[in-house]
Amino acid sequence: MASTFIDIHVLQSVPPSNLNRDDTGTPKTALYGGVQRARVSSQAWKRATRADFKDHLQSDQLALRTKRAVAQIADRLTTRHGLDEAAATARAVEILETLGFTLEKGRAKKGDDASAEANLTEYLTFFSNSQFDRFAQIAALAEAGAKLDKKALMEAAQEHHGIEVSLFGRMVADDKQLNVDASCQVAHAISTHAATVEHDYYTAVDDKAPADNAGAGMLGTVEYTSATFYRYATIAFDQLVDNLGSRDAALAAATAFVDAFVRSMPTGKQNTFANRTPVDAVLVQVRAAPVNLVGAFEEAVVSETGYVEPSAAALADYARQVQNSYADAPLATFVVRISPKAGALDDLGTAISLGELGAAVVSAIPSDDGVGDAS
Repeated sequence: MASTFIDIHVLQSVPPSNLNRDDTGTPKTALYGGVQRARVSSQAWKRATRADFKDHLQSDQLALRTKRAVAQIADRLTTRHGLDEAAATARAVEILETLGFTLEKGRAKKGDDASAEANLTEYLTFFSNSQFDRFAQIAALAEAGAKLDKKALMEAAQEHHGIEVSLFGRMVADDKQLNVDASCQVAHAISTHAATVEHDYYTAVDDKAPADNAGAGMLGTVEYTSATFYRYATIAFDQLVDNLGSRDAALAAATAFVDAFVRSMPTGKQNTFANRTPVDAVLVQVRAAPVNLVGAFEEAVVSETGYVEPSAAALADYARQVQNSYADAPLATFVVRISPKAGALDDLGTAISLGELGAAVVSAIPSDDGVGDAS
């Protein structure tokens, strides 16, 4: 059977904000089509999507990306299996070392518990909560003093990946057997138009300053930008099935991702800018091959009255051109339109609400016999 992909295209206007900044605090940018664009990295939006998962999914479906894997396993051994702290830590260390990880001691800040920074992995590990549970179970069932079964631990690390590891993959430098191919790709979001970075000069007044003191208690600057972003992600559904081990689990994961990716927002400087805007429009296509439609904006949109309307028109026109001259027609297309200015997208597919979108998308994925699955 041919592969199936779920392409998600989002237009979203964000007011003054600093969603994703570089090491100097400046909002990230990119040069595309000869002009500077506002940019949000794929890593930032994947992190935001994972944060949204936590509000809607059970913990056993989720994962942890951490250097403190030893502490995670040891906590399970003490709270669920009755081992004392020393024995639990020793077993957790053995598990990670058996899996091929090198452990090191981190630097504890003054006043912090130094033991919490012991036995850190060299780099971030990415295991599902179910895998951590299984590691602890294997250790708890082993006889005292006996070596742990490496085969059982490797099998545990290669099963029950959960939604996050199955979608975003896992790369382990120490043992390629632990690698998981990502079933989802997320592009860097960029503005559909030229965007500049601006500076906000701010002051803070001391509430207890003398009445005759007109000076500020604090002053500084914060950088920001505003933009209408084009966002894109794609799911390789067949790879997702392989990673999760069942079609039903993959359908549920795809539903969760579509909703979370659309609704999520990186948290950079949110308290400063309160930039929690809804999306303006979403276009989702079920296809035999993925197609990123960012080429619609290679020529930066120019407007004096807002960017949503011309951006939607450019996206709709480019999507038609791609279908007519390059790619086959999608198996199904759905359009969620919030902004009336995004009406140019309406005739590309079936109009639907965001709440209904995930279920509609997965129902359009061909089943093994080529018939759409309505589950």
